[in-house]
Amino acid sequence: MHETITIKLLPIGKTLEVTSGTPLIDILHEFGVEFPCGGKGTCGNCKVKLLSGELPVDSVQQKKIDKLQLGSEWRLACYCKAETDITLEISQFENIILADNSNFAFQPKQGFGVAVDLGTTTIVAQLVNLENGHVLDSVAELNPQAKYGGDLISRIQHCLDGKQEELQKLVRQKIGEMISLMRQKHPIEVAQVAMVGNTVMHHIFSGLPVNSLSFYPFHSSHLGAQKFTPEKLNWALPEKTEISFYPSIGSFVGSDILGGIAATRMAESERYSVLIDLGTNGEIVVGNCDRIVCASTAAGPAFEGAKISQGMRATTGAISSVKAESEKLSVHVIGNVQAKGICGSGLIDIIAVMLNRMQIGIFGEIENGDDSVQLTEKVSVTQQDIREFQLAKAAIATGVQVLLNQLQISYTDIEHVYIAGGFGNFLNIGNVIRTGLIECEAEKILKFGNTALIGAKMFLFENEDFIENILLKTRHINLESDLGFQDIYIEKMMLL
Repeated sequence: MHETITIKLLPIGKTLEVTSGTPLIDILHEFGVEFPCGGKGTCGNCKVKLLSGELPVDSVQQKKIDKLQLGSEWRLACYCKAETDITLEISQFENIILADNSNFAFQPKQGFGVAVDLGTTTIVAQLVNLENGHVLDSVAELNPQAKYGGDLISRIQHCLDGKQEELQKLVRQKIGEMISLMRQKHPIEVAQVAMVGNTVMHHIFSGLPVNSLSFYPFHSSHLGAQKFTPEKLNWALPEKTEISFYPSIGSFVGSDILGGIAATRMAESERYSVLIDLGTNGEIVVGNCDRIVCASTAAGPAFEGAKISQGMRATTGAISSVKAESEKLSVHVIGNVQAKGICGSGLIDIIAVMLNRMQIGIFGEIENGDDSVQLTEKVSVTQQDIREFQLAKAAIATGVQVLLNQLQISYTDIEHVYIAGGFGNFLNIGNVIRTGLIECEAEKILKFGNTALIGAKMFLFENEDFIENILLKTRHINLESDLGFQDIYIEKMMLL
């Protein structure tokens, strides 16, 4: 039985109780810390300052720290496990807006703003100093609408059944509480709130009709930005605070993806990029400074554990990675506790391992005829789970291919493939490629964390022209209407 230890996080004032030996990457991603290089120790974005306690440094990490020219008090979270009580200052809160060496023109403003990513599963809010871009505080909560179903279709159905006002009230109240919680610790006046989310969240929050999103072709005439007053939302903010829910791009491609396009600089680069968000609703974007195409696909739930027999989100108790060690399987469980289930990254890993061992065929069948593969004493992956993975993998791979075809380009024309969302922190890129989920060289693939939230923070500093520039060159595609969709989808179902 592992002992419990305490980790204090500053400046956000969070105290966590975790199992001794827990990797910091397992817990810090929930508090806004990003791991863009995927735990290689090359980007330095996950650096944390050790204020008290012990966090040993091995020779490999020390070389990385020296290369990044960091002092002796710094650690790279992707390399560290918490064995004893520690206090950390989270350097990531200096913010990607400033740490990023790209050409984002950041114009300082007076006052403070709040960036909100309203996700189907999780809501994240950050308090930002608009003079320097520093994040003063960050709060993440589960979306209280989850009791009405974990997916967007369930939420829409409840709205159609007369529950939209209740769903709206739940999420408005929760975000108001999150903002108040941050302001209690930082008693300052908020001048601006920038909100992003998928189209369904945008419509429910704003009180817009969702009925047209419930049937083909899923069009809505209410995709534009929505403005609110604190009084209308019943939020404890100054009367003059500007609150904006940014515009959606299409039926199931919302302002969270608009934020992702901004965060990746896709609309400013001559080279083509791909953005893939494997959240609750899988979204894909391909484009450059001249033209951008995007689409949504029903792939996300499988990667978040839905429809998987023992599936769960990437939280404590989830198997997040699987490796083959001679005849045995080695699993990593988030939080260093007994495995309760498996999340999307672990599912990708076991499929890749089984492919390499020739334990499953190209159609996904388990070769020895068993109905499942045992990972731990209490967690297994079933034949049906493999089928669900194939459907999700094919949906993403087909979506990318259709969008590439729309632009008459191929993966060879792509400079970067950005993977959005906390899910990406745990992905083994080699296994992502082995399963055929993404079909390009590993060096092109970059894990980019919460691009929606990064975009929302950028929107605090940008004017409407910036947003309009992205929208004008972006076209939403309905994948199923593409003539080659079915043939491509059947091809991508196979595990080659």
